[in-house]
Amino acid sequence: MTQVEATTERIVAADAETVFDALADYSGTRAKLLPEQFSEYEVREGGDGEGTLVHWKLQATSKRVRDCLLEVTEPTEGQLVEKDRNSSMVTTWVVTPAGEGRSRVVVTTVWNGAGGIGGFFERTFAPKGLARIHDAVLARLAEETEK
Repeated sequence: MTQVEATTERIVAADAETVFDALADYSGTRAKLLPEQFSEYEVREGGDGEGTLVHWKLQATSKRVRDCLLEVTEPTEGQLVEKDRNSSMVTTWVVTPAGEGRSRVVVTTVWNGAGGIGGFFERTFAPKGLARIHDAVLARLAEETEK
């Protein structure tokens, strides 16, 4: 197995605290940020950052649906980590200041990919597809926080 990684970033015209708080608000704002690839969104525990347990289905392709049950931690300031109990997938959100009233948001997802020819295609195409999904989330995050 090889680790597969998808990273996307965006500068948002809102301060880092506002942006981080929106991302960490699983019981409110986060559901509004998710594009059509996400379904069955449900907060099962917590709802605000550290200690949250959230469920969703992610339809990365027409044939690939991941049933995700994510444990949320905040290992350092400005960082949210979502570890999927159902797979090796880990998504890390990092929000840092990027000048006056602006912030940089970097989202990285890693998982253990398949081997063989299937793994080759997964390593080649999955990061691009997931980057498009992350980009849609970041665009909605910008819309939500740049008010």
